Amino acid sequence: MEIKHLRSFVTLAEELHFGRAAQRLSIVQPALSMQIKMLEEELGVRLFERNRHSVMLTHIGAVFLPEARATLHQAAHAADVAKASGRGEIGRVRFGFVSSVLPELLPTLIRTLHTRFPRIELELKDMPGPDQATALKNGQLDFGLMRLPAVIPGIHTREVLQETFVVALPSDHPLALCDGVPATALAQVPVFILARRYAPGFYDELMQSLSNHGVQLHIGSELGEFTTMLALVSAGLGIGLLPANAGRALPANVISKPLALGDYRATTGLAWVDLDSAVKLTVFNVLSEMLSPASVEASALQQRQG
Repeated sequence: MEIKHLRSFVTLAEELHFGRAAQRLSIVQPALSMQIKMLEEELGVRLFERNRHSVMLTHIGAVFLPEARATLHQAAHAADVAKASGRGEIGRVRFGFVSSVLPELLPTLIRTLHTRFPRIELELKDMPGPDQATALKNGQLDFGLMRLPAVIPGIHTREVLQETFVVALPSDHPLALCDGVPATALAQVPVFILARRYAPGFYDELMQSLSNHGVQLHIGSELGEFTTMLALVSAGLGIGLLPANAGRALPANVISKPLALGDYRATTGLAWVDLDSAVKLTVFNVLSEMLSPASVEASALQQRQG
């Protein structure tokens, strides 16, 4: 069966008049008659009773009508999906991410995509940078939001976020009375930090910045997640050093204080291998728009007003 034959059948069933149906289909009446005849011959049934004065659906035609409509609807839906996919408006995109993007960047991206491209589905995975890199190379992720610097062959990166550092403290810690914590204060106490294997470039730059301030850390423990770090701080087992956004959701008995490290900032970047599909390019462009100078300035103004 051809789609055009089904369309002609449904139109004639609705009009029950060859002239009006042909006009709706923008074809001549003999062409419509031929299409109906070909459809009936293919099915081996009679769909219409017709004479010089009237056209009526047979019982078989009445049974066939909802099925034909459903087929036309599905065909139109399939065509729409194909066209939307070609425009990058539909599809599934897999993102790996680190904790610093959770408070603002990731929710903003999700909200923007849902508003503008509701048929794009995001699959989100909380993963450390090295695992993201492996998944990107293996085709298991489309994009990563990882801590920089990360110079990895075959993977492109672009900075998306900079943040200062904070010190997470038990609420009764002596440093909790300070407005900010000088870097030199960290040399006197055991400190929890993110383990190097989870973000080598991040770790090395942080250690270098502390060294530039004359600080050699007394590392209490190197951990895999900031949530674990904050739990240990809440239990009163030490203090934690982490990027500001990663420390925005604090457990009970924990406060955070800015760490004075001059101009040094923790950096998070977007990572990808290629932009080989329309939907990947759409997501990349949306994120690029979010990070444009005008968008960043508007976001900062909104935060100040809020």
